[in-house]
Amino acid sequence: MLCGKELILATKPFAKEDRKKSWWHTLSTLALCIATLAGTVLLPWLGARIACSIIAGLSLVRMFVIYHDHQHHTILHKSAIGDAIMTVFGIYMLAPTSIWKRSHDHHHKHNSKLFSASIGSFPIATRQKYLSMSAGERIGYLAIRHPLTISLGYFTMFLLGMCVSSFLSSPRKHFDALIALILHITAAVCIFIFMGWEAWLLMFFVPFLIAFALGSYLFYAQHNFPGVTFCSNQDWAYDKAALESSSYMLMNPVMNYFTANIGYHHIHHLNSKIPFYRLPEVMAHFPELQTAKTTSLNPKDIIACLRLKVWDQEEGRMISLKELALTRQRKLATV
Repeated sequence: MLCGKELILATKPFAKEDRKKSWWHTLSTLALCIATLAGTVLLPWLGARIACSIIAGLSLVRMFVIYHDHQHHTILHKSAIGDAIMTVFGIYMLAPTSIWKRSHDHHHKHNSKLFSASIGSFPIATRQKYLSMSAGERIGYLAIRHPLTISLGYFTMFLLGMCVSSFLSSPRKHFDALIALILHITAAVCIFIFMGWEAWLLMFFVPFLIAFALGSYLFYAQHNFPGVTFCSNQDWAYDKAALESSSYMLMNPVMNYFTANIGYHHIHHLNSKIPFYRLPEVMAHFPELQTAKTTSLNPKDIIACLRLKVWDQEEGRMISLKELALTRQRKLATV
């Protein structure tokens, strides 16, 4: 059984794109996005327009994962046309390249470290740290991890987090965030005024709401699930973070398509240069990767992930607020 650096090196032959496949997946997904968005206003039946709106939102998730692969230099690297498409798409999705690449690269380099800055990921507090927080700090911490915050990722993570906060923190460095905000708001206003509220709702608001809600939850659950492991900085290892702190999210073929295989997240973190369309192939090839910690989009698993709030270093697991309260009661009872 391969492990550590040997396992990472063994995946290297799979870290090569098929340029034709990359273009096919990119252009076919873009075509699906455009067709379904157009269908929200052009089709004569309301039910069909609603269906197009939902599929458009899911298609944007798929295209975002493809964009994410491009930002890793995994697909369409050094393609001028590819770069142009992805730059425009990043602005369209309120995740301009200057912001997304910086934050996501940091996430890959520091995933599951307990005491590093929570750039590009949800913050993790240990039980001791949480108990030492002020009331205001606890509210802020829990608010970031709240299900409502995740489901409203359109506003919380992308409009405010990606664009507003990034631009305010460094206007010159993240000027593309301001461009994304201006274009996004202008498009929303123009669609509402010139095409009406229904077009705005189905072609603009609902697809973005779905895409950002699903995307935010996927990003959360990939590293916040029962069985996840976190380490102090000195005990951290890249391969360990990939295989013990990143989930394999079980999905049906339809959702695997719309999420572009991002559920194979442990493999992606092990070697981010593997194109998304080769991840199932890698999973099948290496028995070492087939025993990954899992979660799913089943409501029961979603609730289990969302209940996790703080890392208990003594028990070596994430716990809920209810478990935290019980732990405190037991400790007080022994004093």
